[in-house]
Amino acid sequence: MSPQVATELDITARDRLAIGLDVPSLDEALQLAGDVSPWFGVAKVGLELYSAAGPASVEPLRELGMRVFCDLKLHDIPTTVGRAARVLGRLGVTYLNFHAAGGVDMLRAGVDGVFDGAREAGRTAPVPLAVTVLTSDPDASAFDERLAAAIEAGCGGVVCSVHEIARVKRAQKDFVTVVPGVRAEDGDRHDQARVGSPAQIASAGADLLVVGRLVSAAADRRAAARRVHQSVADALENRRV
Repeated sequence: MSPQVATELDITARDRLAIGLDVPSLDEALQLAGDVSPWFGVAKVGLELYSAAGPASVEPLRELGMRVFCDLKLHDIPTTVGRAARVLGRLGVTYLNFHAAGGVDMLRAGVDGVFDGAREAGRTAPVPLAVTVLTSDPDASAFDERLAAAIEAGCGGVVCSVHEIARVKRAQKDFVTVVPGVRAEDGDRHDQARVGSPAQIASAGADLLVVGRLVSAAADRRAAARRVHQSVADALENRRV
């Protein structure tokens, strides 16, 4: 487990919330991140933003006081993944993910690469994550095999749906669970199949909730971010009682 992972009682609602910066320019990403940063502590840089701004997207988000989740889902031959992860580790990202479908050798190359890059740059060790089954896929039958691969490869956690959190914690108690598919309880699922509300996901023990359109598409993004934060904070308080 990464040294950055705190005990459950130390982790606030802000620490558990990541905003999905799924926008086509760095200016738009920084505007959205700045709007929600009082309530969201992590900025997720996905494929769209990274395609637009590349490595230059990371440091400005860190300067906002946010940790960065580089959501690139690396999946290639082990050598290529390891080299790419090494470059990304130098940037100061907190989380980097890889497709668990790539297998143990590929995952292990990614884990070693991101740790090596961070060490070379004097950065804090990141948390390498294995993407188990996309939350847009209703068929999660490959989950257990991919979780086992993540554990064997030395990952620090997985990206999973709310429905798999308990299975992850039973298999590897200290694994970080990163959960997308966050939707309003009575809201549109869009392209997601396995979803949960912020309160449901926080109550289930997720370590990091990745929130996208629930906030980014809201008419008042700051108000939406505040509502999600309060919902998660209430769920965490109920878990501690």
